[in-house]
Amino acid sequence: MLEKILIANRGEIALRILRACREMNIRTVAVHSTADRDLKHVRLADESVCIGPPSSLESYLNIPALICAAELTNADGIHPGYGFLSENAEFAEQVETSGFKFIGPSAAAIRTMGDKVAAIQAMKDAGVPTVPGSDGPLDDNGPRNIEIARKIGYPVIIKAAGGGGGRGMRVVENEESLLNSIQLTRSEAAAAFNNDTVYMEKFLGAPRHIEIQVLADAHGNAIHLGERDCSMQRRHQKVVEEAPAPGITPEQRAEIGGRCVEACVQMGYEGAGTFEFLYEDGEFYFIEMNTRVQVEHPVTELVTWVDIIKEQISIASGNPLRFQQSDIEMHGHAIECRINAEDPRTFLPSPGKITLYHAPGGPGVRMDSHIYNGYSVPPYYDSMIGKLITFGNTRDSAIARMNGALSEIVIEGIKTNIDLQQRILSDPRFAEGGTDIHYLEKKLASE
Repeated sequence: MLEKILIANRGEIALRILRACREMNIRTVAVHSTADRDLKHVRLADESVCIGPPSSLESYLNIPALICAAELTNADGIHPGYGFLSENAEFAEQVETSGFKFIGPSAAAIRTMGDKVAAIQAMKDAGVPTVPGSDGPLDDNGPRNIEIARKIGYPVIIKAAGGGGGRGMRVVENEESLLNSIQLTRSEAAAAFNNDTVYMEKFLGAPRHIEIQVLADAHGNAIHLGERDCSMQRRHQKVVEEAPAPGITPEQRAEIGGRCVEACVQMGYEGAGTFEFLYEDGEFYFIEMNTRVQVEHPVTELVTWVDIIKEQISIASGNPLRFQQSDIEMHGHAIECRINAEDPRTFLPSPGKITLYHAPGGPGVRMDSHIYNGYSVPPYYDSMIGKLITFGNTRDSAIARMNGALSEIVIEGIKTNIDLQQRILSDPRFAEGGTDIHYLEKKLASE
């Protein structure tokens, strides 16, 4: 087992990793910017190293500084968490060549899955269903591109191969705007991702966002941990997540989960990963794979009783998976609400000092957060300050507990999106389950 892990991240995920390491008797190294010296995990870690000023580019995205911190503290593994460098193939490569273990998949796997065109081809080769599309990057052949769009059927969506997080995509409703849209997306992709490769897919009108959690080791073993529904989104950013997904049958879960497992084995994938799908009219369509732990991993942990962070560390240590597929069962229902430091109406960030914090409690309530009384939320990073997760034997029970927890949580001194989460949880359509990815934005526009 790895003996000392450097946590190359901040906030709640850094604290989550630290706690897992403590349970596994693994020493920890916290890295932090000058703005983050008072983070909870920095105070709790065995060692800490300041890696730069507040700017992410000069601290959490500074590969030489992170490698140097690992060398100075004699760490033997580096956990990237999510965001920042977690899906950066160059970072994974430099970690390994510097003599440390990257707690995640290989640089080659990250590169393949980071290129959406290559990822889609890899999924097709593995038998995973994909959205009808251009079957590769678009070139400058206008007539050919028009013919591809006609074959797919309008509306279509133009996507950047190097995009993500809702960026680098444009919906095209008709042939008249197709070629111009391709050029605009290509130019934006070059500027944003330093990669002007774009491709075309069928635009699904009202899909849900369903994802499959997988774990795979270096010994050819892989399993899936069921699915999550992440359809409640605003501007392609997830707001509420749950597991299992309402309306997905055990047969569907076994079928699509099995396909994802087969893909992992075929690719030689190692570590935790998430296959993301659009789901419409009973069909799954692969859109991308995240080669890291997800923000929403706790809902899967609660319904499967598998600690995903511990499994990442165990796999990275060279151990075979501790579970077989037959060991995995779904128990009850879990819901996660992302708690952000932002105005619940305008969504503008709200950094500042937290003057009062009270975490909710009770049966089936979990709060993953790094905040505390007197903590100052910096203006330099993502606005998420915590994740509130509830579990119940049924979905209705999980919703009831979430409503109670949202009414109990107290965060004063800054604005938060707790009010928005309460509006979502009390929405009749959410209670029914199965809302599509456009539902929340339509709801907000009508309020």
